[in-house]
Amino acid sequence: MTLPLLAAGLAVSVPATAQTAIEGRVNKLEREMRAVQRKVFPGGAQAQVEPEITAPQAPIEAPGTPAGSPIANLEARVAALESQQMTLTGQVEQAQYKLRQMEEAFEAYRRANDGRLTALEGGGAAAPAAQGGEPDTAPAASPAPARGPGNGGGVLTLPGNAGTKPAAPAAAAAPAGAGAAVEKPAPSGDPAEDAYVYGYRLWSAKRYSEAAAQLKTVVDKYPKHRRASWAQNLIGRSYLDDGKPSLASIAFYDNYKKMPDGERAPDSLFYLADALVQLKKPKDACEVYAELSDVYADRISATMKADIQRGRTAAKCS
Repeated sequence: MTLPLLAAGLAVSVPATAQTAIEGRVNKLEREMRAVQRKVFPGGAQAQVEPEITAPQAPIEAPGTPAGSPIANLEARVAALESQQMTLTGQVEQAQYKLRQMEEAFEAYRRANDGRLTALEGGGAAAPAAQGGEPDTAPAASPAPARGPGNGGGVLTLPGNAGTKPAAPAAAAAPAGAGAAVEKPAPSGDPAEDAYVYGYRLWSAKRYSEAAAQLKTVVDKYPKHRRASWAQNLIGRSYLDDGKPSLASIAFYDNYKKMPDGERAPDSLFYLADALVQLKKPKDACEVYAELSDVYADRISATMKADIQRGRTAAKCS
């Protein structure tokens, strides 16, 4: 009598144990699915994806039939959840890949744009404003122009000290006349960038007072934008090219002190030395050269290092 009862108890416990294990898997998968859906659809539950496979409706069974359908239903739910999880995981990976592609493309565009602006700004070459040319549309393969007055050239010969100045930039485009209108750039969606480009065009047209005023709006309205450092540096260059080294030295120093990590901070220190030499303060210029070489040793280019050395020689730095 005992053996039949024991066999019956084992027969009942096996389906119950299997059902408990499957329920654990189902609960775990459902928690993971909710976590994935919250990541893909952070807006709320209304955007969540419904399962592609739903558990079949349990048939109505007559009393006394074997209780095997609950386990079959749980297995179908597990299969549906696993399929849906794989689908959502694939969608997340595709979205992340596309996002990386977009970031890489934008970074490449930004580097190319900065390189063109740097080449144009480096030698004071004027953008053809009358033709509506952008300052960042110069051919990338064109050689960088030699440094001229207002672009480090003033440091190469002290006032009253004979020396050889670098050659003037070759065949730069003729700047717009004093009365010619300077075209504003077409809106790009970035007002700080547009304001800076317009200030650059004014500077290229040698309308230095207007350029300085325009560039100040960039610094005042967009102090956290990356172009703020560029604008502050170009303000100093506008003063320097306009024969106002005292105002230029203040503008360059402000760019270095207020935005030391800005992209144009090293250039501002270099031009600050130029302004100090024009103010007949070669000793202060030597200190600025030393500060530039010390603080930005890993950021300045080989060309600027050569210019610094020539400037130190001209200023008779020890």
